[in-house]
Amino acid sequence: MNGEMIERVADKEASGIRIDKYLSMIEEKLSRSYLQKLITEGHVVVNDKIVKANYRLCEGDEFSYFIPAPEDVSILPEPIPLNILYEDSDIIIINKEKGMVVHPAAGHTSGTLVNGLLYHCKESLSGINGVLRPGIVHRIDKDTTGVLVVCKNDASHQCIAQQLKVHSITRRYYAICYHTFQKAEGRIDFPIGRHPTDRKKMAVNLTHGKSAITNYRVLENVSNQYSYIECSLETGRTHQIRVHLSFIGHPLLGDTVYGSSKNEWHLGGQTLHAGLLGFLHPSTGKYMEFEAPLPNYFENLLLQLRKKG
Repeated sequence: MNGEMIERVADKEASGIRIDKYLSMIEEKLSRSYLQKLITEGHVVVNDKIVKANYRLCEGDEFSYFIPAPEDVSILPEPIPLNILYEDSDIIIINKEKGMVVHPAAGHTSGTLVNGLLYHCKESLSGINGVLRPGIVHRIDKDTTGVLVVCKNDASHQCIAQQLKVHSITRRYYAICYHTFQKAEGRIDFPIGRHPTDRKKMAVNLTHGKSAITNYRVLENVSNQYSYIECSLETGRTHQIRVHLSFIGHPLLGDTVYGSSKNEWHLGGQTLHAGLLGFLHPSTGKYMEFEAPLPNYFENLLLQLRKKG
């Protein structure tokens, strides 16, 4: 069987930690569910014995795990309705709906934006990001709505990617968060990195994080309990707005990862909308801006919150 065999010896820090948790700590690119599958299928061995997920390591344990070679993945076009704001021969601008995953990943190869794009654009998508992410030059979270640019050729992809790299793209988000702000606007400047114990989360990390800057402006103090705000990004770290606002005590409504797990308004994820995207067009060099109106759920939530006042 093709694949990679990895051999390690448990050190003092690994002692007492479950094998499944420890593997997730050292194999950041592999999901917890995938590692569980490796253990279940007998690909993880400690001291020459196959172990279960709840085995706790001891200092000096010799363990090995086998990662099979990835299967060939074919991403199929699917007639998924797309909310297209603009399209030409170089780019296509999408208003992404809530709950839609942007690109396929292991174990999730259908129902994504990419599946819909393959159907709509046929062969006209950039190939720089590989077969799983054709055309995708940036992304927004599954439960975040709003504007996303997709590139139809490699030249356009490189142009937009460079603008993202130097932070020259205009990105404006709208959010509803808990509590009111003392100041009408502000700048959040804290580095963000991987969470120290939960690899699926990000966190403010003053020692090892990367520079992250979020500017906010309060649009409305809602019922003296919530804030409707506009955020603009100077950087584009994973979950940046969600992490920053949670860190300063204003988690987003519906964000059960970085905020309250109660989800009192029964929302399908964080109340965050990418409302505006502006950049230089790859071919013409002309500055263009695209806006997506607030989704219905967002508008309705604002109405409900105002009634609480």
